[in-house]
Amino acid sequence: MFSFRRLAILLAFIFPVMPAVHAQSSSYSSSKSASFDPAQDQSQNLAQNEPSGNAQQAPGGNQGEISVQERIRLRRQQRRSTAIHDAYDHRWESYLDTGYLRFTPGPGLPGDGPPQRLTFYAWETGLTRFSTERLGYTLDGRGYFGTAYVGLNQYSQGHFTRPAISQYDVIAGPVYRFYLQPKFAISGRAMGGWSHGNFSGDTNGIPPSDLGLYPDANTFAASVSVIGELNIAPNIALKLAPEYFFTGFGSTIQASRGFTGGLVYRWGKQ
Repeated sequence: MFSFRRLAILLAFIFPVMPAVHAQSSSYSSSKSASFDPAQDQSQNLAQNEPSGNAQQAPGGNQGEISVQERIRLRRQQRRSTAIHDAYDHRWESYLDTGYLRFTPGPGLPGDGPPQRLTFYAWETGLTRFSTERLGYTLDGRGYFGTAYVGLNQYSQGHFTRPAISQYDVIAGPVYRFYLQPKFAISGRAMGGWSHGNFSGDTNGIPPSDLGLYPDANTFAASVSVIGELNIAPNIALKLAPEYFFTGFGSTIQASRGFTGGLVYRWGKQ
């Protein structure tokens, strides 16, 4: 009986205390779980490793950006090459030009010195056969027309001072495009051939040499020029060609400066 009373008294003390002990144990377990939660620990590890991961991904991103820029550059280069090929991959090229030349028409009257240079105006046409996009061979024909001032002389009678003269040339030679762009090209050309000078056509039978002009003659002709072409379509261009033009009238050499310019037409793919 005494033992039962002691057990009852012990249980009476234990029951009120157990909820507090249980609450304290639960709080301790929760705090322990919060301190050592594997998921939280893993997230912390990922957070710590995240900067290095971004650092590792950065080169890959730069490589992707470089790859895009490279593709854009290659596409632009391909479009440029295609435009150049469309413009200059023609087998034939013809042109129709006008021209300008400063020319010395003769040695001058005895004792009066050489006459002034005259202005020649010209027409020009030609045909070029290209073997590549850059190299071709041109056959060129042209005519020059002007009036020469011969001054007062025994034949002038006060008004015969400006006879009309003319010159005709057939020349041929290579042309090379040394700079190509889709919209324009720059070429060099050298030609040589034959020239005919008609200095007596407007002298009314007076010998040209008596007027200080060269006599009518056939002689050599040579031309060196730089050609600029501006494309307005793949097969049509505008041309301007400054040049030096050489002839040999009167057993001398005339080095004349001028230019030709006009319209170019291309056809026939290589």
